[in-house]
Amino acid sequence: MGKWRKRILGTAASVVALFVLYLIGSAVHLFPQLRNPFGETTTERSQPVVLKSIVDLSKYEAASGNFQVVVDISSSGILPSFLEGSDTMFIGVGSDNAYVDFSHLKGDAVQVSADRLTATLTLPHAQLDPAVLDVKQSYVFAQQQGLFTRLNSFLSGNPNSQQAVYELAQKKIEQAATSSEVKADAERNTRSMLVSLLQSLGFKTVTVTFV
Repeated sequence: MGKWRKRILGTAASVVALFVLYLIGSAVHLFPQLRNPFGETTTERSQPVVLKSIVDLSKYEAASGNFQVVVDISSSGILPSFLEGSDTMFIGVGSDNAYVDFSHLKGDAVQVSADRLTATLTLPHAQLDPAVLDVKQSYVFAQQQGLFTRLNSFLSGNPNSQQAVYELAQKKIEQAATSSEVKADAERNTRSMLVSLLQSLGFKTVTVTFV
């Protein structure tokens, strides 16, 4: 019995020594890491994660257009033009940005396949910000004012007031931006950005539709 007891104790000691050696090797990455049988398994749900990432972008400024417009404003009164009235030709220079709004996307805006290889996104069409007039680059090209009009401007204390011209130039820039390709460029750039983003996350096929 004594001999068997020594053998059992020796075997147990060897097993313990090997287990300790394995733990040390795992700690320094010499052996594969032991898995905790009681550890929790986390399952990624791609759709909410992807949707939240896109919504967090909020407003994506995707394109910008630079414009130059000509504004011609004339005003007249009951007196002859050399006495009353004005004729101003103004060159307005400014820009307008196009963006895609992600902030109101719903859960069905992003569809992800079960194998997490295909994603379909449905986004709103691009919109335009208010135009911005560059007052430093804009200028009066030509101006004629009647004698009384010039006198009235001088006496009013603001002879260089161009507010009406500025507002009209800004409106014309916005109209030019609406008729241009800025919004189409914004949607194309947004699609390219999202495809690159989702492909970097492992998706193979990404479809982006604007409605």
